[in-house]
Parts: sequence; C-alpha cells; structure tokens
Amino acid sequence: MVAEPAPTAFALSNLPIPHRERAKQILANHPEVRALFKRDRRSALWTILLVALQLAIGVGLTVLGAHWWIIIVAAYAVGAFANHALFVLIHDYSHNLVFRTANSNRLGAIFANVAIVFPAAIGFRNYHLLHHSYLGTPGLDADVPTPKEASWVGNSPWRKTVWLGMFWAVQGLLRPTTVRAIRRVDRWVVINAVAMVGAMAPVIWFFGWWPVAYLFASTVFALGVHPVGARWIQEHYMFKDGQETYSYYGPLNKLSFNMGYHNEHHDFPHVSWSRLPAVRAAAPEFYDHLYHHRSWTRLLFHVLFSRDFRLHNRIVRPMPERMKDAAAA
Repeated sequence: MVAEPAPTAFALSNLPIPHRERAKQILANHPEVRALFKRDRRSALWTILLVALQLAIGVGLTVLGAHWWIIIVAAYAVGAFANHALFVLIHDYSHNLVFRTANSNRLGAIFANVAIVFPAAIGFRNYHLLHHSYLGTPGLDADVPTPKEASWVGNSPWRKTVWLGMFWAVQGLLRPTTVRAIRRVDRWVVINAVAMVGAMAPVIWFFGWWPVAYLFASTVFALGVHPVGARWIQEHYMFKDGQETYSYYGPLNKLSFNMGYHNEHHDFPHVSWSRLPAVRAAAPEFYDHLYHHRSWTRLLFHVLFSRDFRLHNRIVRPMPERMKDAAAA
C-alpha cells in the first residue's frame, strides 16, 4: 500500500521497488531487450567534445573581454545544456556503461567533471548506486529531501526558487550528510577533488577567474532554475498517486542524452543512454500508460508557482532491517 500524504508528510509505501518486477515481466515478454545491454564508447568522445566546448567558451568570452552579464547569459543559454549533458554522461560512467572496468569509468567521469568545476563525479557515483538499490529510503537514498528541507520550502514560490537555485549545494553538500552507510570521503573522492584543482589552476593562471565563473554558472543553471533543471524534479516527485518514477518524452532529450527516459533507466540500468528509447519502443504496453512529462519548461513553472507542489510530494519506504545498523553508523 501507498499511504496518501498529508500536505506536510511524505507518502509512505510498504510496497517493493516496482522496477525489478517490471523488468522481469518485460524480459519475459520481450527477451530481445537483453540485446540492448551494451556499453556505448561514443560517450567518451562526447565527453571530450563537451568539456572542450565549455572551456573554449569560457576562455573565449574572457579573451574577448565580454561583460559579466554576457557571461551569465551565455551560461544560461548554452552552458547549462552542456553541463547538464555532462552530468548525464557522468551518470552513464557511474553505471559502467562506457568502458569495461570500473576504474576506467571513474576516470572518464572525473574528466567529464572538469567543466562542472566542483568535484561531483565520484560522490554522485557512490550515492547514485545506492539510490537504485534503495529508492525512496531516507538515510540510504540521497535523492530524498530531508524533512526539515521539505518543511522549510513548503509551497512558497520564492522558497522553491531559492531551493532550486541552490540545488547544487543541496545535492552536493546537504543530502550526503543524511547517508551514513557509505564513506563520504574515499581515495577516489580525493582524486576527484585534486583533479578539479589541477584542471582549474592553469585556467585561472593564464586567463583569470572569469572562465571558471562561466563554468560554475553553467553548473548552477544546469541544476537549478532552468528547463533542464526541472529534470531533477521530473524523475521521482509524485504527480500521480502511487507512481514514484516518471519519464520525460520531450524534445530536450536530444540535448540530454535521453535522460528523460527515467522509468526505462530504472528498469534497466545496464542500458546506455543511446538505447533507452529502444526499451520503450520494444515494450510500449509497459510504459505508455504511465504518467509522463512532455515539457520540462512547463514542469519548471508548475514546480515554482503551483501551491500544490511541495517537496513532500514524494514516496518513501521504511529502512530495511538489514541496513539499519549501517545507516546508523
């Protein structure tokens, strides 16, 4: 059962995560889906191109003496899409969907992290894999808002705007403190941080801080008050009673490596971004009836200005007994 939430409480579910069972049913009816379980090494080329593009724009604007407001506009109009796409590639590296070994994928994710500025790739990998295993479980799923966070935001438009505008800090600094089952700092997290300092140091030395400001603004918009920023809301906030994962089938998937296909991804996390549309095409009877979004822009305005949208619009489930000791450590 899924208990319908009060305005200031999450919806509590005692049902298992739906993706595993649906994946079994799809494979039973459409065994050809197994052929989609392949890595896509083209992601490495896209990573190089997008990082190079972002560095070139940031340095180019600085060399041309662009005013600060032009840098901000460029970050919103171009940089946010590029850095959001890099976040999606980091996501595929996190699932080992680019290279054969886990460490090669970690290195690829760290390189994709260069244009994002703050070290996020390895931390994302660690927490995201838990997110798949324990979807909606507070204390294990860092994607779930904290009760204090949800209560502070409420349904206030200005507080929702501040929250989404600062989502890079919420996701990168606040939420990890709620998950104690894994180490927040390990060898790869340190390597990630050192690599970001090493990448930014020569940029600052030769061109000053403005290229870094462009890159950081691109990241803030990619995670915030921007059409692609609505993606972080689209995935698991509840828009239909009892449904906890949502897909987006709009045109911005073409600029986001099909990240909108989120039900498909959770059902089959071993399918790379390039083959996610093929999952839906192979098994439309499992997906077409699910509530989905067609516009991230429309969703963004709904999130910010609808009094019906709260961070409490989220399905959570109790902590498994086997994980209670680890989560309390």
